[in-house]
Amino acid sequence: MGKTADLTAVQKAIIDTLKQEGKTQKEISERIGCSQSAVSRHLSGKSVGRKKCGRKRCTTRRGDRTLRKIVEKDRFQTLGDLRKQWTESGVETSRATVYRRVQEMGYRCRIPQVKPLLNQKQRQKRMTWATEKQHWTVAQCSKVRFSDKSKFCMSFGNQGASLEEDWGEGNAKMPEVQCQVPTVSDGLGCHVSSWCWSTVFYQGQGQCS
Repeated sequence: MGKTADLTAVQKAIIDTLKQEGKTQKEISERIGCSQSAVSRHLSGKSVGRKKCGRKRCTTRRGDRTLRKIVEKDRFQTLGDLRKQWTESGVETSRATVYRRVQEMGYRCRIPQVKPLLNQKQRQKRMTWATEKQHWTVAQCSKVRFSDKSKFCMSFGNQGASLEEDWGEGNAKMPEVQCQVPTVSDGLGCHVSSWCWSTVFYQGQGQCS
């Protein structure tokens, strides 16, 4: 049976309505599924809301804003680093509290995407090629076949995962730039890998091999 403080606004309205219809307190309590004492207290005007239970929140809104700034300053910090900086700012908390606050802000610990970088020579070659071909006609483009290769890696286990974590938005569909790890080599630490070649031309896509 619910207590006085558990009565909702709808239940209180039903109690008033049934009382006006001449129902007894016992009939009303059975009708809405609460205790008779709750009905009595509501009708007598003695019902009061239940005080908030649980331990008092150990951080303030101002302190939480400080933590958000710390997280956004460097996404690749561990919980220990965040707690140390937060403590230095005047907020003394545990590691678990830091984790809960970061979760409340909408951040989740993820493994960042590894994105290969192009060196200056590669950028220049691509820019030169695009500049030379920017005015090509459809007929000229139809005679070109583009080919490329990709390396697919499959890794087993969680080796090195602790070194590749960052705090990113939990609902983000695409990783932000600051949540990516640039590399100019493989750097994936893969155990099993395979290459795949494919071609694309005017008539369609070629067969992958």
